[in-house]
Amino acid sequence: MSTADRSAKHTELCGATADRIEVRGRDLVGDLIGRLSFTEMFLFHLLGRSPTPLQVAITDAVLVAIMEHGLVPSAIAARLTLLGAPESFQGAVAAGLLGVGDHFAGTASRCAEVLDRIVAAQPGERRELALSTVQSYRRQRKPLPGFGHPTHRSGDPRVPRLIEIAKAHGAPGHYIEALGLLESAITETLGRALPANVSCAIAVALREAEIPTEAMRGVVLTARCAGLAGHLLEEMRSGSAEEMWHAAERAVPYQPPK
Repeated sequence: MSTADRSAKHTELCGATADRIEVRGRDLVGDLIGRLSFTEMFLFHLLGRSPTPLQVAITDAVLVAIMEHGLVPSAIAARLTLLGAPESFQGAVAAGLLGVGDHFAGTASRCAEVLDRIVAAQPGERRELALSTVQSYRRQRKPLPGFGHPTHRSGDPRVPRLIEIAKAHGAPGHYIEALGLLESAITETLGRALPANVSCAIAVALREAEIPTEAMRGVVLTARCAGLAGHLLEEMRSGSAEEMWHAAERAVPYQPPK
């Protein structure tokens, strides 16, 4: 492509002709199918280059870690949508994915933004920056993203495992250190510990692997899409959504306005 052509709008991700599909300059059939795992292909497509072993190991672990967490709102939404529209598997998946956001499952990118600022600071300034960050959130009465969990109140078991995997595969450790600084700052500010949750661990692990902050929700959504497929297959075989619907009616009964 000439310099003039390069100035025009274009995509460098993928293109197809009658007899060839090309992804990032490589032949899908000859170079990629059967040669790359799904995680390797996902990262190659995302980053535009062959992923490192660290990137593959960490992304693979993150995809497994966030794929499933029981009957959370996204899974309930997917199951109830399938109950109402059993012909629309894709609609049910989409409904579930719409429930991944800043309150449930989707906060890794916000965690990474906080961690990025700490890591970008001079080493001697990082502790103070972590402390001022925690205090700023507290003054604004806003929750610090990535800390606390409604189920795992004494500690999210996924956190140490993801950190362990990152260390085992040679992560540099800058984001792991930043996490420790935030944990210490929280304890100093609150007078008690508030454990990190899986979203924070995902942010730490993916940034250690140099996965862009703005791509993190895409990683989480990819994992949750796989989890929702399992929920929906179970729903088709032994449905529970109708009982969920009636349980909601029992839990939130109608009362005429006064």
